[in-house]
Amino acid sequence: MFRDKKNLSFGRLFITMMLMVITMLPAKGQNALLKKTDSHQLGIAITYFQGGKYHEAKLILQRLDKSYQLNPRFRAYLGVCYYYDQEYEKATNCLDSVILQLQAFNPQELSFYYYADGESYFTLGKYAQAAPLYDQTQARCHEDEKAKIYYRLGLCYSFLKQWYKALDALQSALVYYQQDQPKEKAKIAEIRNLIFACCSEINQPTS
Repeated sequence: MFRDKKNLSFGRLFITMMLMVITMLPAKGQNALLKKTDSHQLGIAITYFQGGKYHEAKLILQRLDKSYQLNPRFRAYLGVCYYYDQEYEKATNCLDSVILQLQAFNPQELSFYYYADGESYFTLGKYAQAAPLYDQTQARCHEDEKAKIYYRLGLCYSFLKQWYKALDALQSALVYYQQDQPKEKAKIAEIRNLIFACCSEINQPTS
């Protein structure tokens, strides 16, 4: 107990001394020290991000972005944090602003940024914006991830009443689900029903 209090008192004293040092430094020295601190904070944010603590990462990345304007990769991290925190408008704004600058990245990493952007638009009901992002996702993601992407793409085109594109995407989704996730019986049945609905729309007589 006393050891804890001693450590706490020492910690407060250390912080007070550091603040005194910072305030006594010339402006350039203050900026350099603050930048070093922020660099450390960025490292903490990345650790949070990689550990799935997206809200904690978001709080740090937001502050650093306001101070310095983060580079495209870290702004993409921030966009993903917004996505996981269900702040979908902010997610799309953030990811849209950098995604074209990330084309040299590993395809699987890039595919997730496209996916988070597409899912955000989809959740907002903006299917026309979501569809091309899912298309970019399926072109880069792993084979065993394609089932869900094609399913989402099929839903987008169905909501947009683009029945031929919806049918094509849903048929691809069915193939991948049967191939990679055969235990997903309910999803496979749902996709079959959606395919039947698309065929019904396509075969309707035109007036």
